[in-house]
Amino acid sequence: MNWIFNPWPWYVSGPIIAFIMFLLLMLGKNFGMSSNLRTICTICGAGKNVSFFKFDWKTQKWNLVIVIGTVIGGFIGSYFLTNNPAVQISPETISNLKTLGFNSAGKGYLPTELFDNSVFLNGKNLLLIALGGFLVGFGARYAGGCTSGHAISGLSNLQVPSLIAVIGFFAGGLVMVHFIFPLIF
Repeated sequence: MNWIFNPWPWYVSGPIIAFIMFLLLMLGKNFGMSSNLRTICTICGAGKNVSFFKFDWKTQKWNLVIVIGTVIGGFIGSYFLTNNPAVQISPETISNLKTLGFNSAGKGYLPTELFDNSVFLNGKNLLLIALGGFLVGFGARYAGGCTSGHAISGLSNLQVPSLIAVIGFFAGGLVMVHFIFPLIF
């Protein structure tokens, strides 16, 4: 029973992901989370004003089920299948994060300095959240999909644009973490 409370090794979770991708390929479906935002906006009536949202959203019901399953699975994993909420990171990384002001490093999954409810009381944080959300949304739309869609579905389909997008995602993440993030905080 101990295997339930520990992270699954790559040789278990990897084939499960590969099997799901094989099923989606056989059904002619592409996996991705950002496309669900378009579907949700269409359900809410955005198609009345913007032609991008005018499509038959019912063809995407299967993808909405994946989003719901992801949320429910994350909740179950976090509250019922985790005996230690802290991410296992090296002591050196914890020390480096603490020098940057993240005193909660190594104690939980997310640093409370960034993800606590008190961040919504600070104007700078609200501006950064709004700007970050806009940039992520714009980037996902400009790239034709999000990281999960390109990295899992696009690469498994051997799509060159997905390879370029994934390289861009990783390069952007490295630039953000190493150069921009230290300037902001």
